[in-house]
Amino acid sequence: MTIPLGGITPVGVGAVTGVAGSTRGTTATEGADGFAGVLAATFDELRAKQATTSELAVQAATGDLKDVHDYMIASAESGVATEMVVTIKNQAVAAFNEIMRMQI
Repeated sequence: MTIPLGGITPVGVGAVTGVAGSTRGTTATEGADGFAGVLAATFDELRAKQATTSELAVQAATGDLKDVHDYMIASAESGVATEMVVTIKNQAVAAFNEIMRMQI
């Protein structure tokens, strides 16, 4: 039994517009700001996933949730998305620090 993870949007080489092998369309944010636009979109997506997870958690606590699997899947997706954003942030900080150490 496999669980489709269609709700998770990959962020990587294919997510940046104009790179060979890119599979995503161009949005106004990505076209205007490049990496900053992709990062902002990723944060917005993370915020939406966390809001969905919180809403399902409230439904589970009040007994209104019909299927517990929905909450578990949303919780797992939210956790993976959080780890992805933290990893992107850590790599961006490491790249910035490396650039700052370069001698001119």
